[in-house]
Amino acid sequence: MEKRSAGEGLEQRLELSLLYDFYGALLKENQQRMFEAYILEDYNFSEIAAQEGISRQGVYDAIKRASRQLRGYEGKLGLAGRFEKQKSMVQELSQEVQGLQMPGEEKRWEKVFRILENILEES
Repeated sequence: MEKRSAGEGLEQRLELSLLYDFYGALLKENQQRMFEAYILEDYNFSEIAAQEGISRQGVYDAIKRASRQLRGYEGKLGLAGRFEKQKSMVQELSQEVQGLQMPGEEKRWEKVFRILENILEES
């Protein structure tokens, strides 16, 4: 498998994957296909180029353009950042609430923890 020449380290790939979850539908269909193949399915440029019937350079350019667009959407809308912040706050809240349990209120606390778990599972 060829090296990741687009300069995408693991952390960047995770960031782009998250951004794609939020904004991927805004990309053109061909960009979506190539981006998913490269970032999510770990195909290399040659493999994608063969599937798409274009050059490796064409694939590279499309993925770089898609990455810039996704980061641009995040810069303007901030949905992924807000999501990560809220997820972190819910985790922190869950930890704090666990320390506040009072005798006789077990049923209510169970409900609170169930709600927090549901929020975290959906995020």
